[in-house]
Amino acid sequence: MTRADVAAAAGTSVAVVSYVVNNGPRPVSAATRTRVLEAIELTGYRPDVVARALAGGFTHTFGLLVPDVSNRFFAELAHQVEEHVYASGHLILLADSADDPVRERELMNALMERRVDGIMLASVDADPDLSGAIAGGTPVVLLDRIAPSALTSSVVPDNIGGARAATEHLIEHGRRRIGFIAGPAALPTSQDRAAGWESALAAAGLERGPLVEAPFSRAGGLEAGRRLLTGPDRPDAMFASNDQQAVGLLRAAHDLGVRVPQDLGVITFDGSQDAAFAIPSLSSVVQPLAEIAEHAVRLLLARPHVTARVTTGHTLALRASCGCPDGPTAP
Repeated sequence: MTRADVAAAAGTSVAVVSYVVNNGPRPVSAATRTRVLEAIELTGYRPDVVARALAGGFTHTFGLLVPDVSNRFFAELAHQVEEHVYASGHLILLADSADDPVRERELMNALMERRVDGIMLASVDADPDLSGAIAGGTPVVLLDRIAPSALTSSVVPDNIGGARAATEHLIEHGRRRIGFIAGPAALPTSQDRAAGWESALAAAGLERGPLVEAPFSRAGGLEAGRRLLTGPDRPDAMFASNDQQAVGLLRAAHDLGVRVPQDLGVITFDGSQDAAFAIPSLSSVVQPLAEIAEHAVRLLLARPHVTARVTTGHTLALRASCGCPDGPTAP
């Protein structure tokens, strides 16, 4: 059905139907408006939202591109982004790069081809190529990465401060040989969390514990845990770079008969529900997902477009894995 069909059913011109559908630019009498609305219901006409949006220069959609939507952290982040995007009257297109930089670039191009009004990107690349988006005028907000260009915004957690606070807490429990499961070495996130861990150890006069690099996954944490917990100089505490790794570490400890927290204190970074529901429940540096989503959406909504670099804070959720009394299940 077209507007011409609605106009014929209502006994008006196509222009009048357009005024009713778009609520302007010219006024329409109440009686005529009622006839047009009844004709729309009768014919089943639906406005072409995409065509109308393109004519106005905006599609009222944003893209969100993450490395792995099955990762609980990114799933919870996507939920918070959706909440803020929905509240703004927009829609979100969610894409998963599967930790593949080639696929990430292809999905970036696909989102731009669909004329999204902006893209939120949690990149798998330390220095993602954003030249196409910049040249095309598509605003990009990097999540968990510092923007490489002044033309791009970023919203990042305090990775160094959070990692330092987590390691300091293990030290407060009397742990002296604290190991670290790092993420991929090329990523700034991994580098910053390693820097925070090392800073806390140095400030306490402790030697640097063992470090194993691993993917941000349960399998990565499992393999790293097996390597770290079978050596002759086993650590008495571990800081994992994310919750997925920490869950894998718990499995390795269980398989090897290492008790958590009696033999091994554990703390992690992110604060997803995986941490709260693990056994034992995981102490964690909690990222403020609602705040991250709010900043990212606000930056994309700004007209005219502005760029900014936002660093969010963090809190510590202290649970059984580090030796603290276990709190409520909900994070």
